[in-house]
Amino acid sequence: MTQDPVVLGYLGRALSFELSAVQQYMSLAKLLELRGMPQAGKKFRHEAMTEMEHVERLIGRMLALGVSPNTSCLKRPRLNGALPELIKHISDLEGEIINFYEQAVLYCSQRQDHENRIFFAALLKDEQQHATELNSWWQDIMEGKAI
Repeated sequence: MTQDPVVLGYLGRALSFELSAVQQYMSLAKLLELRGMPQAGKKFRHEAMTEMEHVERLIGRMLALGVSPNTSCLKRPRLNGALPELIKHISDLEGEIINFYEQAVLYCSQRQDHENRIFFAALLKDEQQHATELNSWWQDIMEGKAI
């Protein structure tokens, strides 16, 4: 069965995005622990594990389609600033990922590739939830309700 090269490109780029997110979250977790903010570090570490689940799903999908998992490049972690700014950095990355998955869903819809549309739509939904949670946490910090 011949696979759509555009879909395979989406899968490879998605893997790069998700691994970049893992790297960003883990870097922030360790940075915040070193700054004496273990609770914030723990939250970022938990998010990294969630992103690793996405990595596993993408690798599984690629293998199921008969292609070798491969990434192009990872984004460099952004580690400058206080906690609200660090949350903004990861929120920006999540926004890029959301936009990317929206494009993948649209492409698959237009091609009537329902299986891959459903796959990307599930990842999109997870990322939208991450973005909502990050925004809520950022607002709580700005209002002095949380660390």
